[in-house]
Amino acid sequence: MLLAGQVAPGHAQPAPGGAVPSPWLSPPALPSTLPVPLPGGMPLPSLPPALQQDIMQRIMEAAGPRDAPMPAAPPLPAQALPSGAAPPPQRPAVPPFPQPLADPLSPVEAFFATRLDATGLPPGPPLRQFGYDTFRDLLAAPAAPPASGGLPDDYILGRDDEILVSIRGRTRQNQTLRITRDGTVLLPDLAPFPAAGRALRELRVEIEERVARELGGSEAFVSVGQLRQIGVFVAGEVVRPGLQSLPALASVLDVLAQAGGVKRSGSLRAIRVEGPRGSRVIDLYSVIGSEPGQPDLRLREGERVVVPPLGPTIAMAGEVTRPGIYELPAGTASQPLAALLRLAGEALRPAGNRFLLHGTDNGGRRSLSEIGLQARLRRGDAVVAQAALNVAAGQVRVVGHVAQPMLRPAHGGGLRALLADSRLVRPDPYVRLGAVWRVDPATRVRRFGAFDLGRLLQGQAELPLREDDEVILLSQTDVLWLASPPVQRALRGELAPAGPGAMAAAAECPALQSLAIAARSSPVRFAHVRGAGFPDLGAPPCPQVFLDYPALLPFLLDQAVLVSGEARLPGLYPILDNTGLDQVLAAAGGHTDTADLSAVELSREPLEQAGAIALQRTLLDLRSGNFAAVRLSPRDGIRIPRGFGDRDSGPVTLMGEFLRPGIYDIRRGERLSELIARAGGLSPQAYPYGAVFSRESVRQKQQDGFNRTARELEQSLIQVAAGQAVAGSKAGGLDLGGAITAGREMAGALREARAAGRMVVEANPVILAARPELDVLLEPGDLIAIPKRPNEVTVVGAVLNPGSLQFTTGWKANEYVRASGGAQRFADGARAFVVLPNGQSVPAGLGAWQAGGPPIPPGSLVVVPQDPSPYETWGFIRDLTQTLGQLSLSAAALSVITRSSSR
Repeated sequence: MLLAGQVAPGHAQPAPGGAVPSPWLSPPALPSTLPVPLPGGMPLPSLPPALQQDIMQRIMEAAGPRDAPMPAAPPLPAQALPSGAAPPPQRPAVPPFPQPLADPLSPVEAFFATRLDATGLPPGPPLRQFGYDTFRDLLAAPAAPPASGGLPDDYILGRDDEILVSIRGRTRQNQTLRITRDGTVLLPDLAPFPAAGRALRELRVEIEERVARELGGSEAFVSVGQLRQIGVFVAGEVVRPGLQSLPALASVLDVLAQAGGVKRSGSLRAIRVEGPRGSRVIDLYSVIGSEPGQPDLRLREGERVVVPPLGPTIAMAGEVTRPGIYELPAGTASQPLAALLRLAGEALRPAGNRFLLHGTDNGGRRSLSEIGLQARLRRGDAVVAQAALNVAAGQVRVVGHVAQPMLRPAHGGGLRALLADSRLVRPDPYVRLGAVWRVDPATRVRRFGAFDLGRLLQGQAELPLREDDEVILLSQTDVLWLASPPVQRALRGELAPAGPGAMAAAAECPALQSLAIAARSSPVRFAHVRGAGFPDLGAPPCPQVFLDYPALLPFLLDQAVLVSGEARLPGLYPILDNTGLDQVLAAAGGHTDTADLSAVELSREPLEQAGAIALQRTLLDLRSGNFAAVRLSPRDGIRIPRGFGDRDSGPVTLMGEFLRPGIYDIRRGERLSELIARAGGLSPQAYPYGAVFSRESVRQKQQDGFNRTARELEQSLIQVAAGQAVAGSKAGGLDLGGAITAGREMAGALREARAAGRMVVEANPVILAARPELDVLLEPGDLIAIPKRPNEVTVVGAVLNPGSLQFTTGWKANEYVRASGGAQRFADGARAFVVLPNGQSVPAGLGAWQAGGPPIPPGSLVVVPQDPSPYETWGFIRDLTQTLGQLSLSAAALSVITRSSSR
């Protein structure tokens, strides 16, 4: 820590005027002791300041360049130098360039940025003044080592230059000489001779002659070692004006870079260099730009560099190599556009350019005009280079199902030459039709045309191309999408109403919206494809070709042929007129093996449509396989029927006590006895009397009956609630609300009940052989379950102990009811019934006059209902007995099926 009035060793002492220079600008000083292994070190002898500075300079130069250059030492006062001693050479100091990461716009740049805002140019960075970043790049480069060795022969020597002389021959010596302050060189054994102000060539010749003359038998070799430093004063529009110390070989660029560079308010084209030998003007555009000229950039001792203010500027923007703001040459007020284009690197395109001048009229208002190359530009003008016609000319495109989209010149040739390499077409193309999107030369309206890609690839056809044609190749997947559910829904106009789903579909595939509008405006236009009857399953995504060309979808449907029936890939296939059926069937994968080719149906609309549109249908016999003889046109329909066969369309399931139960396919007209025989017959434990035969069509009818009964019950409830029941119901004090609640629960149970679809059939093979009329015809989806012979009879309903009892031969219903504890108090024995194992329902015969009914077979269900007499005055109660019987039958059938399947 230093107190006031103290100066640290090695720091600058106060100047004679009393001001103390900054200690950070003082040159480094030698240490007072050497670091030897002695207490306190070894003291150095006292040296003159100039010699100390020379030693420090040589130490720093030997250490090499540093990342940050050392500050230059200020010149020592004259009184501090020994008499006759030259000042030591100073290493130039180059502080870092004080530029921010993003330079703010200068006033000139801001002026042109405002002027060019309304030109419609694409957004981008504003134009910057040309050339000023050069000095930043110079300062960012690493410092070069001091120049030495091979200097040009015309180098003018000066005071403090170092001369290296090597003498060989009779006398061998190496001398390092420095030109003294009086400009002479002192060579041992020779008289002093002048060197300052002379060219290196002259000094070399003189030294060689003197050595040869005065030291006979010896030769001298002369070179230059360390160069002197020169002081150049820089003034004007630079970042750090003032005296700059540089090596003798430094140029104008070096001194400007050391001064921090030229400000953007300074000129690059009128830099003046003034000195004892006169004055010259330097145009840096000839150095950093493309202007002609070879300016003299050398600096000499005592010269002064002055950077004047910026001269007139003009801007070049748009489609040029180097957009920017450029300064006019010194002393000129205008310049032709051709010269500005040369500075900007010329326009990007060789021809077809237009140049818009954004200038100022005599009243100071902005003006816009189109100019030529010889137009004169003046201060503040801005020129925008644009394409005269920014349109593509003489080209065709091939897109779609290709290896990659192709852009080719249109030379009046055809598509076959473009597709000479078949690998350009991706595998699995649709070869029957390709589309070309062509511009009508008269109206400039694009329309679709068609061509046969297959014939073109085989060299049998050609498609002449025109300018701006776009050839679209389709894939098999693109064509199969024509029969997809989204297209069928669009044909029905289901995308037309506004709604979230419709809006989403239209956004994902604009072609569907285009098709829906066309189908709604002309219903007959797509009549040949609207009635195709394709299944409405799934929603495949929209192919890319229809995203790129939405109008292509209606065009392809207009050109399509409908192929339905026994084709391997039924669908809509676009074709040209007079296309053979063989080619269409090849695109559809051919016909199936079950096709009936003796009655192929061809539907066609006549070409001459006058008034009504008649539809002609023709049956074709194509068993000969001559499909090529049938010529098709767009909008035709081909239906290939299925040949008649005995095989039915679905399986039949056998469960339970068959020798070979399982799933069997059946033929048309096959009966139950035949299927039982195919299954190996029944097992010894089979109980064919309890067979359960379930059929889907019967199940649906039973389910409809349950729903109908539920509706009838609910209607009866409405009548009771409205007071339309039989008179006297309220007088009896009956619980009308509870009856209504019970009726509602019954209706709900009916709706939730699952019908079994059981049919009462005879399944005993012996009986079926004796009585063929009982042998039922089978249908696809039938289920036959044969249970094991049961040994129980079940009693349910209004009995004291419902449950299953062991079967006893000859017992009747009353005996099983008696064995279950007898009927309850409110049981209705007259309405009791028995559900037999085969599904039939018969009266139980529990009435006094019914004598107990017939004997009960094993596996039967005895149902004793409750007496409905307290409620039968209400109309809705009269159907409960029938409903309970149906539910019991369904429950019994489902129970048998479940038990059979579990085995």
